[in-house]
Amino acid sequence: MRGTRAIIHLDHLTWNIGVVRKIAGSERLICLPVKADAYGHGAVWVAKTALKAGVRYLAVATVHEGKLLRDGGIDAPILLLSIPLPEEIPDVVANGLIPLVTDQEFAAALANAAKAAGRQVQVHLKIDTGMGRVGVSPDKAVEAASFIKSRDFLVYAGTATHLAVSESTAVEDISFTKQQILRFKETVDSIKKAGIDPGIVHSANSGAVILHQDSWFDMIRPGIMIYGYAPVALEAGPLTGNGKEADLRLKPVMELSSRVVFIKKVKKGESISYGRKWTALVDSWIATIPIGYGDGLPRALGGYLSIKIRDNFYPLVGRICMDQCMINLGPETDIKRWDEVTIFGGKSFTAADLAEELGTIPYEITCNINKRVPRVYIK
Repeated sequence: MRGTRAIIHLDHLTWNIGVVRKIAGSERLICLPVKADAYGHGAVWVAKTALKAGVRYLAVATVHEGKLLRDGGIDAPILLLSIPLPEEIPDVVANGLIPLVTDQEFAAALANAAKAAGRQVQVHLKIDTGMGRVGVSPDKAVEAASFIKSRDFLVYAGTATHLAVSESTAVEDISFTKQQILRFKETVDSIKKAGIDPGIVHSANSGAVILHQDSWFDMIRPGIMIYGYAPVALEAGPLTGNGKEADLRLKPVMELSSRVVFIKKVKKGESISYGRKWTALVDSWIATIPIGYGDGLPRALGGYLSIKIRDNFYPLVGRICMDQCMINLGPETDIKRWDEVTIFGGKSFTAADLAEELGTIPYEITCNINKRVPRVYIK
């Protein structure tokens, strides 16, 4: 086992699913996005744990991601959130994926592939209520729904939209989200008035689970919440909907750790790493850690990040290399070679802390921890 590893706390995943249940209630279905290898956590392990914890649906971005889940023995319903290429459509059918239909051309291609395979395919109609990415416009929704219903090998199983700024507490963004939700409700109602069952209705991502109860409908799609990060402040009590206070703190699922592999004493005036951007002001002990931007540790954190060893934090010095980085242990130290270090997670900084330093989001931090970093799963 390599010294650098991502420890995946599956018990935290189960806890976070429980948190979502306390907020939204037990009557709603939960769809967990496991795209991008479950945000870097490992899709098959995460999916199996989540399904045992009561998640009913999974969601992926690519046909290949869906096939990996099927190959991993997962037979739960899997939504396909992004549009596949024409040559991928037979694999959509073969793997029993549930695509979000965005237009009649795609629906017709699915119907033809399903007919050729001799099997029906469930689909969800995607409505673009303001995200501006993919989906049918509200005024064309009834026409699209009718087209789906007219195809013998398509099963109209759900209707969805995606909210653009649901995590924002800015007045104008709350107003925009409310407009999206209202537009979606009106569109679903128009489909019903046309005599068509819209199936499972869903729109709520993590931000909406917290801030917009009117978006919950039949199913919710919390992503980053399940992995331990709320896109907005999450307090105990008011969100439970049952009048009882509850512990709604989320627990980060990924912990990134490594080991000290080398320690040396450098003299005052000596420099560290590429570009000689850091120079010792006094004689100092420098430790080398076998993790770098080739593992997904952002190079831009050089000079900003502190790394936890035992109960103390030590600053990263010099530029982060592809495979290694260096930290300053100070003029005197009791740190030993092979000591454990924590980059984020556990009782150290979180991925959200690193994201804030870089002006990004925790999704990007966990997704970028790449495949050469082994995952260690703890139940």
